Amino acid sequence: MTIRIVLGVTFGIYLILSATRPLISLYAASLGANTLDVGLLAAVYALLPLLLAMHVGKLSDAIGDRLPIVMGSAGMALGLVIPFAAQSLWALYLTQIIVGVSQLLCMVSVQNLIGKISSIENRDQQFAIFTLSASVGNLIGPVCGGYLADQYSYAVAFLIAGVTGVFPVALGFLLPSIKGVAKTLAKQSSALHFLKNPAIRRAMVTSALVLYSRDIFIVYFPLFASDAGLSGTTIGWIISVQAFAQIVVRFFLARLCDTFGRSHVLFVSILTAGVAFLLMPMTADVWVLGLLSGLMGLGLGCGQPLSISTTYNASPKDRTGEVLGLRLAVNRFSQLVAPVFFGGLGALGGLVLVFYVSGVFLMGGAWLFRRERLPGKSQD
Repeated sequence: MTIRIVLGVTFGIYLILSATRPLISLYAASLGANTLDVGLLAAVYALLPLLLAMHVGKLSDAIGDRLPIVMGSAGMALGLVIPFAAQSLWALYLTQIIVGVSQLLCMVSVQNLIGKISSIENRDQQFAIFTLSASVGNLIGPVCGGYLADQYSYAVAFLIAGVTGVFPVALGFLLPSIKGVAKTLAKQSSALHFLKNPAIRRAMVTSALVLYSRDIFIVYFPLFASDAGLSGTTIGWIISVQAFAQIVVRFFLARLCDTFGRSHVLFVSILTAGVAFLLMPMTADVWVLGLLSGLMGLGLGCGQPLSISTTYNASPKDRTGEVLGLRLAVNRFSQLVAPVFFGGLGALGGLVLVFYVSGVFLMGGAWLFRRERLPGKSQD
């Protein structure tokens, strides 16, 4: 029963998040923002979570997971209403800050709770189901957000997303509040110490690559597609194709890892996403863009569940929330730096350069995994 509630909360959070995040760049552009402004706007989302992630993990271990999930869901709902109440660029900045911190509260605690209620034998499967529910939210959200923006306005789309956020708040109250295992009396090392663990370090690099790539796509593809004359609804459908592909690949993820090994799966998946990024700015055809979005989703769909389960399994049982928080801090660092870097790049060389360079980065990351892999299929 608990896992079903967790999946409901996760679906609700990602539904409202994915309905609005692609609209941030379009809304900002309509208010006069340039490519660099959009990059800074995206980076603000990750700034405070980068600083707070490990502390949120400690909080989740200390007081249990229910309260942070409820607080985070409520914060997201309130934050998303702001662009309706005040239709200006500063309101978008404020929304990004509030939603970024609130989503961090939810995700660290949700992931920690899933780890606590699962066993080492079924943890990969449970985290795959968790990311699957997120992908379903990511599948429906962009279409809904694009449709609302086309039919009404960006402001109304944010308002409806905020009101919809009441549902994960209500579900959060039904969750158990399981505290972490009592900490040992021995002196605790810094959570950064866990980066010395090759499995954790590898999982975090994988996660950062996947998250920054999806963020760059969510932030800059709507601008590229809008310049090519595509409507908000069409843009939403293309983004949703990526989420659908992630759902499909996660159904087969466990079998793929058993057959080929995690390292081979990660190598091929990240390389596939990199190739899709490189090809994306070469066409303006809707069907080809949808195909490339799906190809990117197949590539990016493997990294997240594998990195979460690897991180949890390699963490001390009294510090799982803290180490999951460290993982999200690494994610947020990539999400902080990448939009600013690519925003400056786009301002200098145009939007197409964003896709080319990001594709090269992904392919380089895939090659790094290829070179560092260990023999055998049971890696990580």
